[in-house]
Amino acid sequence: MTPAIQLAKQRGLDYQLHEYTHDSSAASYGLEAAEKLGVEVKQVFKTLVVSTDHGSLAVAILPVDRTLNFKKMAKALSANKMLICKKVQMADPKQVERSTGYVLGGVSPLGQKKRLATIIDSSAEQQPTIYVSAGRRGLEIELSPIQLAATLDARFAAITDE
Repeated sequence: MTPAIQLAKQRGLDYQLHEYTHDSSAASYGLEAAEKLGVEVKQVFKTLVVSTDHGSLAVAILPVDRTLNFKKMAKALSANKMLICKKVQMADPKQVERSTGYVLGGVSPLGQKKRLATIIDSSAEQQPTIYVSAGRRGLEIELSPIQLAATLDARFAAITDE
């Protein structure tokens, strides 16, 4: 059981687990998950960790077929007074693994070692449920985006390139 699943159980979240056989040669973990689970790509979200210009880390949760817009992410963090920053960039992979406790490709927004400021792309609000990593490659957790945001004390904002 991953820390993500433990947290979901502890908090009494309404969730479903979905498992599939991960192909290590897959070009995109998220697109692979959507295909193997037979769900629309717009419902499957990836978890990215960014580093701010002050060295703090933050989490971006966005659809797997979209690209994170760094300017929009920095603006969303600052607007919500989560972290005041002008720029963000992808965090160093080793720093991500140390901070979250997860390996890349299996980073869940739930159950991370350190609680980080989190922004969920506003497109999630249009979905009844979304899929995010449950803490390892080949395992997804499906839950309401509202429940996810409440659990993570996250905010919704447009953070992708259109």
